Amino acid sequence: MKGVRHYPGFLAITLVCLAVLYVPLLVVAVYSFNASTSITKWGGFSLRWYVDVFTGPEAERFGLATWNSLTIALIAASIATAVAMSAALAMIRGGRFRGRGASYALINLPLMVPEMVVAVATLIFFTTIGLTTGYLTIVLAHITFCIPFAYLPIAARLSGIEDSYEQAARDLYATRWQAFRLVLLPLLGPGLMSGWLLAFIISLDDFIITNFVKGAGMETLPTAIFGSVKQGIKPNIMAISSLMLLVSILFVSLSYIINRRGRRAAP
Repeated sequence: MKGVRHYPGFLAITLVCLAVLYVPLLVVAVYSFNASTSITKWGGFSLRWYVDVFTGPEAERFGLATWNSLTIALIAASIATAVAMSAALAMIRGGRFRGRGASYALINLPLMVPEMVVAVATLIFFTTIGLTTGYLTIVLAHITFCIPFAYLPIAARLSGIEDSYEQAARDLYATRWQAFRLVLLPLLGPGLMSGWLLAFIISLDDFIITNFVKGAGMETLPTAIFGSVKQGIKPNIMAISSLMLLVSILFVSLSYIINRRGRRAAP
């Protein structure tokens, strides 16, 4: 039986898709080293725009936005990972229970619903309950849509761990908490780390939901970049975008490596 890559036209379609997805990113990365103030004409290699990011007139604004993004992502990823771990334990170790299918669908709902719809619904919900938009609403929104991203690697890792290890610990007079803390949690570690890294970078890069629920005067790095771009694309924006791209690649790669090594080391 032929593999999919042997079908006529598969290679060409793949190359076109890769070009559409990644060539613009490469262009932004290359022109972030442009010495010229033009975003279309090459003026030689320079790091001036990376220096401008940290010392230029907009450095304070972008610095505050970066701090907001990092702290929000840290809080959201940590809480989302804890919730996702609890959900994975209930779904995989909890056996059959009424509403199991509905619970699984609810956990994965943010992955299936368009992000714009989630953003509008979240804003309406916060307005209905009288919650003022700002830092807190961004954190709450990020926790919600980060849960399924953290859940997937955690659930995959937990599915590969036999429950016999916990049963053996219980047979040796360990309590449920001791069996979880001393046996299951260390085995689940790679999945937890992978899920946390994925949730962190999803939160850090989010724009649509954040833009809806951030409120006036509150900026994260993606919304600050968008606000600056509305006044015209500047070379320093390309430098910031390249740095964000580098961080995203690093975190996603770490998540993949940790999850893969965890699967290989699974008992």
